[in-house]
Amino acid sequence: MSTKTLDHIVHLTPPGTVHETAEQFRQLGFNVIDGGVHADGFTANSLVILKDHAYLELISFTHPPEAYPPSSPARRARDSHKWAARAPGWIDYAFLGNGSLTAPNRISDVINGRRDASDAPLYVDEVPGGRTRPDGEVLKWVISAPAKKDSILPFFCGDVTDRQLRVPTKPDSNARHPSGALGIAHIRLLTSRSSLAAVSKELSVVADGAPVSRTRTEAKWSLSTLNGEHPPTLILSTPEGPEQEAFVARNSAAGIYEVGFWVGAEGKEGSVTTPFGKIVWVSHV
Repeated sequence: MSTKTLDHIVHLTPPGTVHETAEQFRQLGFNVIDGGVHADGFTANSLVILKDHAYLELISFTHPPEAYPPSSPARRARDSHKWAARAPGWIDYAFLGNGSLTAPNRISDVINGRRDASDAPLYVDEVPGGRTRPDGEVLKWVISAPAKKDSILPFFCGDVTDRQLRVPTKPDSNARHPSGALGIAHIRLLTSRSSLAAVSKELSVVADGAPVSRTRTEAKWSLSTLNGEHPPTLILSTPEGPEQEAFVARNSAAGIYEVGFWVGAEGKEGSVTTPFGKIVWVSHV
């Protein structure tokens, strides 16, 4: 099975700001749809659906940590959430999983089975997830997460309920954007020079293939989407200049530096930033 189909990219903002962030993305030229609250109650999201059927997840915690009683189970769960320590911005990305919780068909089994026998497992056992939409529809999925908490590898989201419920690509107007955005052109990851070879090796295991191009400072993999005419590229680079060096230092030596969007002839040009992340408009004309 393919393990390099891009599902979505996660953009985090401070607690309680999901609706404010949705408005910010509308001002940037995106059509934004309300998402709902996740099953654990800790996070809520809004969605930007793209024509290639990938999407952006605009997410924030529903409450800051201090809203929960000290030492309570809820506070411990909030503090141990995988994104609890992440700074706002582009924080994660997901490939499409298969929804299986049963060995040997789980994504974790598939990917761990590709690694060198002497290497540690790249993914841990799957866990169920879900959220409730504003209209009351309950969604269910399975998450396959990297074994290392600070990993730059993608997690996998595999639907148990119909993916159309999670990613409402219909009607077609959901994926029409004033900016002209059509799909994901690239995800650019930055990592330290000392980590480039090791991270590149792990990403090759996930993508089930070597980079389509490689230099001393960069590696690229061609990804797929469910509906894209122009496939996205996953780019792993080492930092250039003080600003990118500072980014790597802030993000535990690796992180999503920018996201590129394909646009048509009338689409936006150049680049822009959200309050916390960089966007690049890429013409395919």
